[in-house]
Amino acid sequence: MNIMLACAAGMSTSILVAKMQEAAKDQGKDYKIWAIDQSLIEDNLGEFDVLLLGPQVQHTFKKVKKLVGDKAPVAVIKAVDYGRGNGEAVLRFAEELVEGE
Repeated sequence: MNIMLACAAGMSTSILVAKMQEAAKDQGKDYKIWAIDQSLIEDNLGEFDVLLLGPQVQHTFKKVKKLVGDKAPVAVIKAVDYGRGNGEAVLRFAEELVEGE
């Protein structure tokens, strides 16, 4: 699975990506997980199975959802999980979104 996070180029998202990668590895899952600046979402269309937005860019949700269309699910990461850097919870959230498609 390819999981892309989009944010405002903050360090906290990079930390969350590392924790998600660690959680996936611990579960024996070979996922590609990475973060980009929100301005690069269009350049990455077709590269991800799910797109998670950082809470700090949730105001772009409708615009991003329209841009991505039905190519992949799009959701905002829960602020509590984001703030705590809960990679396992965010990983599970991404999996649930893809399974729900």
